[in-house]
Amino acid sequence: MSEKIRTLLYALWIVQPVLETAIAIVMLRRGQHRTFKYFFAYLVVQVLAFAALFPTYRYNYSAYFYVSSIATAISVALGFMVIYEAFLDVFRPFHTLRDLGTVLFKWAGLVMLLVAGVASVSTRSSDAAPWMQAILTAQRCVRIIQVGMVLFLLIFARYLGVSRRQHSFGIALGFGGFAMVELVVVAILSAYRVSEVALSVVNVGAYNGAILVWLGYMLAKSPARDLSASLLRPQRWEQSLSDIQHPLPADSLIPMFEGMVDRALSRTQVAPSTAPGNVAASRAAAARAGVTSSGGLGFPHFPTGADSKK
Repeated sequence: MSEKIRTLLYALWIVQPVLETAIAIVMLRRGQHRTFKYFFAYLVVQVLAFAALFPTYRYNYSAYFYVSSIATAISVALGFMVIYEAFLDVFRPFHTLRDLGTVLFKWAGLVMLLVAGVASVSTRSSDAAPWMQAILTAQRCVRIIQVGMVLFLLIFARYLGVSRRQHSFGIALGFGGFAMVELVVVAILSAYRVSEVALSVVNVGAYNGAILVWLGYMLAKSPARDLSASLLRPQRWEQSLSDIQHPLPADSLIPMFEGMVDRALSRTQVAPSTAPGNVAASRAAAARAGVTSSGGLGFPHFPTGADSKK
């Protein structure tokens, strides 16, 4: 490695804790550390990791290897939780969709641990220990999830009322952009087409770019969510999931039929030309209409609580 490349790497590396400290200070002053507590913890861990890694890298590379492995494992776990935190913030108005996403994230974490365990057991490489292979595999799984989160927000942000200037979008964008670059670097490195030094510079530069994205989003004011009519689609998803979780009982059609009959009778009684003797016939006709309509696939109106008690 030439002296210019080494100096460039050192400069890019030293800039990281400075920018991360600036982001943490901004979050503390604006109270954002309470909303994104895992992201704040991730920044603090990164700063502490630099304080431990930089001196060991220069004076004791053997210790640097183990400290780097521990820091990577912690960063992988916090990186997963940060994406989960951004997901919860995006789905905050939709409780049922948020609960479904929580279950999916738990399964994703379990599958990620299983894949990492299988990779550590099945790998027979002399270059890395099994536990190191497990950490690297888990890290790549988290990177894939981060890229998927960014793609999800880019596609569904308009339907969820999420502005691209919101903090949760910026956090996911920074992680997703860096994760995409890192996955490309790993793929190229596995093919031995480029030197490791050049790819290391690209990887560190991409992470610095992610930090700048986070800093810009934290300094900017997050706009309010859009609660316009464009959110009808996620509201339908929310209602459909609620109906699946809380289905109506089998006898719930009886109050609905009673409400239909009562409404039909009330309209009949308001008309002045209706004779008292025709009330019974009107009631029977309305009841027959309600019974015959029960063969349909759905009903356009559901009775309110006041209707069902009549």
